[in-house]
Amino acid sequence: MPKPAPAKAGVAVSLSLANHGASLPMAYRLYVPHEWIEDAERRRSGKIPEDIAFKSKNQIALEQIKQARQQGLPQGVVLMDAGYGNNSDLRQGITQEGLIYVAGLVPTTTVWAPGTLPLPPAPWTGRGRPGKRLRRDATHQPVSVKSLAVQLPKDAWQTIAWREGTNETLCGRFARCRVRPAHRDDLREAVRPQEWLLIEWPPGEAEPTKYWLSTLPEQVSFERLVDLTKLRWRIKRDYLELKQEVGLGHYEGRGWRGFHHHATLCIAAYGFLISEREAIPPSAPRTTTKFQKPAVPDSYRPRGAADPARTAYSELDRNHATTPRCRSRPEPATMSVLQRAPQTAKPLSTLMTQ
Repeated sequence: MPKPAPAKAGVAVSLSLANHGASLPMAYRLYVPHEWIEDAERRRSGKIPEDIAFKSKNQIALEQIKQARQQGLPQGVVLMDAGYGNNSDLRQGITQEGLIYVAGLVPTTTVWAPGTLPLPPAPWTGRGRPGKRLRRDATHQPVSVKSLAVQLPKDAWQTIAWREGTNETLCGRFARCRVRPAHRDDLREAVRPQEWLLIEWPPGEAEPTKYWLSTLPEQVSFERLVDLTKLRWRIKRDYLELKQEVGLGHYEGRGWRGFHHHATLCIAAYGFLISEREAIPPSAPRTTTKFQKPAVPDSYRPRGAADPARTAYSELDRNHATTPRCRSRPEPATMSVLQRAPQTAKPLSTLMTQ
């Protein structure tokens, strides 16, 4: 029997820390399909550690979020695309962690429209145990988010801008309403709490194009809801640079360790670039300390001058600039571009990369 061909591309699950200024992956793990985990030959050829068991992408994502909280990373809004956000177990796990999310949805996701609820448990007939589960019937059913969106009145839609683009302000046509997720709630005993359903329907399109569920507070402004939802552009843009400019997408190996080593080095390099970028106007904050030209020490000798008492340097001299265009290199500090003012959102976001 011929051996199965190795996969041509790896799929990774990552968690990024992001705000309006920058984003950086904080966790990055290869997703290994179940058939690879169960195949001893594939495990051997890919050098997959013995303690690695199968986990779905959603399970990996939730573990990364939990680990980020344990490590004390800044907590914000968890942003997810529809590949993750459509999973009700993942959304529930994030809520149980005490975090707020904005989760992308597919158009067929079902919800209870505003003003509607699942039917209460069936009344007790005097025989058997009383019913506890919520119910539906032929005439009382949830609706898809797409069906709900096309039935909204015209005054429900607003044009909202979310950021300044290269040539113009980016804006879109949105509607929002309070709904209750309906996935398998006929197996539940309690009604799910209300969440925001956000819908985008660009002008000229025949139907809405994007949907999100969010557990942001009921009193959140429409503009703030759209702003946080659209912050995923920051991560997508940085991933494009990571792949094309730093080389994250250039790995051609077939091993578990090599895959993660390559990603670690690329992410570290990109972190350095982010740290350097924040010290260069206009990205530099106003509080950035201006570098001053250091005084020339008495022991300074011009380059090329003979030194009768030459000695080997045990370490590189990184603190003394010799020309006005150079600056001294202080000890690296915490990456402040990801530690900005308290009012700046610092959401954690999960997304899949291939």
